[in-house]
Amino acid sequence: MTGERFSFLKGMPILKIPIWRACMISILFVCHGNICRSPMAEFVMKKLVDDAGKADEFYIESAATSTEEIGNPVYPPARKILLKHGIHPDGKTARQLTVKDFTVFDYIVLMDRNNLRNLRWVVPESILGNLEISANSKERRLKKVSLLMDYTDHPRDVADPWYTGDFEATWNDVMEGCSNLLDLLSPQC
Repeated sequence: MTGERFSFLKGMPILKIPIWRACMISILFVCHGNICRSPMAEFVMKKLVDDAGKADEFYIESAATSTEEIGNPVYPPARKILLKHGIHPDGKTARQLTVKDFTVFDYIVLMDRNNLRNLRWVVPESILGNLEISANSKERRLKKVSLLMDYTDHPRDVADPWYTGDFEATWNDVMEGCSNLLDLLSPQC
């Protein structure tokens, strides 16, 4: 099964993942800058799995497709809404998605279609071309790369508060998407 799981990386060196992580479900949430939507999704999902008593079954992070915000903390209004809901994003700083992430993470969950397009700037076509990618399909099934809102009854992009200023709408999208995604996931060992 492991060979099939990573067959899209044929010819590339495979990382040795510690056994404690190999049996965990690993999710990487991705947005443009990794200061608003993807960190919100990261910390919301961490809270949801913790509340479900499944924190030891998951490894969750977030990243950006761009380099614009690397090293910056969670954007203050995003941090404020997380804190409002009892979630503390302490210590999180923006980082960029890497090719290595495609070997470490089971699922790469994007916030919008632009993130999907921007993946091609970061990840070689030789890898992306072999992936099964969900892009606003109404079919709810897990794929290596997907859009978060594809796991809802209303597939669309996650509202981008950087442009709208509406962090509550983003919170609602992230909660709905993460809750539905969690319902589909089960341990792999």
